[in-house]
Amino acid sequence: MKKLMLAASALMVLGAVNVQAGEGQTTYQAACFACHGTGAAGAPKIGDKAAWKPRIAQGMATLNTHAIKGYKGKAGVMPAKGGRVDLSDATVIAAVKYMVDQSK
Repeated sequence: MKKLMLAASALMVLGAVNVQAGEGQTTYQAACFACHGTGAAGAPKIGDKAAWKPRIAQGMATLNTHAIKGYKGKAGVMPAKGGRVDLSDATVIAAVKYMVDQSK
């Protein structure tokens, strides 16, 4: 029974990841493009491999924390959730994953 419950939990997590992955591009276009599409406030532009490389090297956990909680760095400022407090953490994480995938 315990193995069955663990397997069901794993499937729910995988399903959530798949749903979030589909939201990444939509969230980027609706909320992140203003800065990550233009470079405003020192944001690395999506697809700029040189700008993203050192950020990606920090790991996804760090990138997600910075995106959710906000961050002030040498190059600029990342407001918490890009100033969109209406976004869920999961939606922000999906957008971060989308931007990283496009910038490797």
